[in-house]
Amino acid sequence: MRVKPGSIGFDIDGVVADTTEAFIRILNKKYGISGLSAADIVEFDVCRCLDIDPEIVEGTFAVLLADPLAAGMRPLPGAVSVLQHLGRQAPLTFITARPQHRPIADWLSHVLGRQTFQSCNLIAMGDHDGKARHIRQAGLDYFVDDRYETCLELETQEDITPLVFTQPWNKGRHQLRSVSSWLEIAELCHL
Repeated sequence: MRVKPGSIGFDIDGVVADTTEAFIRILNKKYGISGLSAADIVEFDVCRCLDIDPEIVEGTFAVLLADPLAAGMRPLPGAVSVLQHLGRQAPLTFITARPQHRPIADWLSHVLGRQTFQSCNLIAMGDHDGKARHIRQAGLDYFVDDRYETCLELETQEDITPLVFTQPWNKGRHQLRSVSSWLEIAELCHL
């Protein structure tokens, strides 16, 4: 498989952004909840796998949604260099379930740099389902997402190839093609 730059799009949380690390750090700092690791989050809906008050979970995610920069959210290893390289060859496309455009746009601009970000296409849908329409409108052939349910939905589209970004909450739950690192994405794109 050879993926051409400009034909691949990306989810943000769990693919570009290390949302899990930020989530665990905020739980510890703001609520005093310690002893958690990324391996403990084995469900996309964290309330189903962590014994934490749902209001605390919602409050923690609200912080990450409202201002990921102030929350200190970091990119996953290798994401920035691969995306900058791809961005020099074709505009990048990000499609996220986040409801607000501006906070995540500011974060992407900060981590990727203005030059890379200024030609990006960022779609904040506010929903996890229905990404296929936006992927098709952007003219993409491939889409990387950590939510395997999204990838299963995309698999039914004959013109979109989903790639599941491996995370603890999607391991062993699907038979779809997966990538486990940004190095693998770079290899698929022959960078």
